[in-house]
Amino acid sequence: MSSPAPDPNAGLGYSLREPVRASRVGDPRLAARTGQPDLARRAILERSRGRLVLAAAGFGLLFGAVGLKLSIATVLDPREPRRMAAREMAGVPVPDPVTGRAPITDRNGEILAVSLPVTALYANPQQIENPSEVAARLSRVLPQLDRDRLVGRLTGSRQFSYLARALTPREKQAVNDLGIAGLHFEESERRYYPQGRAAVHVLGNVDVDGSGLSGMERYHDERLRARPHDPLRTSVDIRVQLALRDAVAKAIDDYTGIGGAGVVLDINTGEVIAMVSLPDYDAGDIGAATPEQRFNRVTVGTYEPGSTFKLLTAAAALEYGTANVNTSSFNASAPIRYGRFTISDYKGKGRWLSFPEVLAYSSNLGAAHMAQGFGPQRQREFMQRMGMLSRQGIELTETALPLVPPANGWRDINMMTISFGHGISVTPLHVVTGISAVANGGILRQPTLLAQPPGVTREGTRVISERTSETMRRLMRLVVTDGSGKGADVVGYFVGGKTGTAQKTGPRGGYLPNKRIAAFVGAFPMNAPRYAIYVMVDEPNPNARSHGYATAGWVAAPAAGSVIARIAPVLGLVPENPMAPEILQAVSIGLQPGRGVPRPPAGATPAARPGVPAAANARPPAAAPAAPASAPRPAAPPAVPSLAPPVPLRVTEVLREQAVSRIRFTMAAQAATLDQAGDEAR
Repeated sequence: MSSPAPDPNAGLGYSLREPVRASRVGDPRLAARTGQPDLARRAILERSRGRLVLAAAGFGLLFGAVGLKLSIATVLDPREPRRMAAREMAGVPVPDPVTGRAPITDRNGEILAVSLPVTALYANPQQIENPSEVAARLSRVLPQLDRDRLVGRLTGSRQFSYLARALTPREKQAVNDLGIAGLHFEESERRYYPQGRAAVHVLGNVDVDGSGLSGMERYHDERLRARPHDPLRTSVDIRVQLALRDAVAKAIDDYTGIGGAGVVLDINTGEVIAMVSLPDYDAGDIGAATPEQRFNRVTVGTYEPGSTFKLLTAAAALEYGTANVNTSSFNASAPIRYGRFTISDYKGKGRWLSFPEVLAYSSNLGAAHMAQGFGPQRQREFMQRMGMLSRQGIELTETALPLVPPANGWRDINMMTISFGHGISVTPLHVVTGISAVANGGILRQPTLLAQPPGVTREGTRVISERTSETMRRLMRLVVTDGSGKGADVVGYFVGGKTGTAQKTGPRGGYLPNKRIAAFVGAFPMNAPRYAIYVMVDEPNPNARSHGYATAGWVAAPAAGSVIARIAPVLGLVPENPMAPEILQAVSIGLQPGRGVPRPPAGATPAARPGVPAAANARPPAAAPAAPASAPRPAAPPAVPSLAPPVPLRVTEVLREQAVSRIRFTMAAQAATLDQAGDEAR
């Protein structure tokens, strides 16, 4: 009998049922066989974890040490990096630290000069490896630097060399980005002058190290360094300064002069409100200034003052009592001949002139005769009293000594020429200071550039009496209303003054043709004087408007008038009624006060003057034509009472010597050759 066929699924069913049998699951041998790999892996992981903890602790300890060191070096005890930096910079000279410099302001607090922080670039050439390459790279970021000069500064055995004095923050960053070893930065200061050219000759300049070079920067150098936070307040009013500069510059331009000067002075305190010298320069760029631009014509330039000195001659005659404004007259009908010299008038009247007419018509002859009344010795004493023989004591290092004849050479010819402003050379500051004393009541005060406390009276020296000063104010006003200074008049401000035109002398003596100084000096308002003014143009030339003249009446007087009209309101002066009787009475005087001009009786001869030929003293013969009449005047103001009774004349000193020797002071000798010298324009 055949056996049954085997079941093909029998083995498979067994295999499927085998793993799940209870006897197989609980077999400990099978469990041990299957868990051994996991335990091994676990053991390995345990060992790795310990190693990681150990490594982490090591790194933590390392970083903790580094952090602790950094904390000590930068916070707790930062001296060690300083020692290292000091060792690195050993042997490299470092400039002195900047200590600061006080600002300078005008009288109202406007800043005229101030120091601002800047960054300087310097190099240690010993640390520069390739100077040529470094110079090329620097010149690309700092194009203002010359490449060849940079190579020279980066080469050599020295250890310090400035490359640039003032870098902007952007330039500093550009240099820093180059990453060049041997280049270093230094924090410093630079002086800035916000007003540019204004008051440049007053302020002066400093050098690259901040030390004063000129002007007030030099005179007050120690004070500016010692008190860097205390501004130095000057007497200058920048508003007046700009107005004065504009007027002088316009006069120079209109008459094609080579330069000019101007001063505004408080006559009661001596404060310089404005001081101008042209040509000038930008105070922030002294390196580009020429010697002519740096020259201060106000305090260093010495010029013959011309007819402005006739005010001093008149004041001396009144003060000495040798002439009287109401009764004295002077022979201006004939030239004065002194040896080979001749003194004459420019467009003279050809007749005897009263005291006021000598000033109004600017007569050289009248001034010379007036000076003869007190003589050369007393003239020199008066000039010395007025400060004309010594240096001005102002707060500037740049001041000049006047050029005057020596004491033993001050003779008759010098006396006569100096009486009308020739044969003596002084600065414009001398002139305006002296005339301030004439107008302010007779007190001479040294000019100052420092602002004075309000209400405080500065000490001065009395040089003339109040009575003489009052008379001189009337005469100064007369020159502006009826004389050569008409161009300076400003309605309501009662300007008074005097023009002066003097020819310039050459380097070898003698006068230069068509080379002159045109100046005006005066004060305002004459009823209560507050300010003095001086305007000068050097070598003016005629133009079409001046009808061929280039004298002070055409050039300087109108410039002074324009300044006064502009600055008087700024200075707080209110114009007065020009026809107010009380003011007219205080400032007016007639050309021939109280009477007509005296004429010598028929056949009489004026008193002879020592040293002067008789022909010069003689009155014109009877047959001579009558003297020309005075120039027509505008309608006279209300009647003005004459001045106080005349002062008796004192006997004139006997003039000492009759002959003139060759004077070493060549200007005084040449000053008398005035035949071709035009003095004033009417």
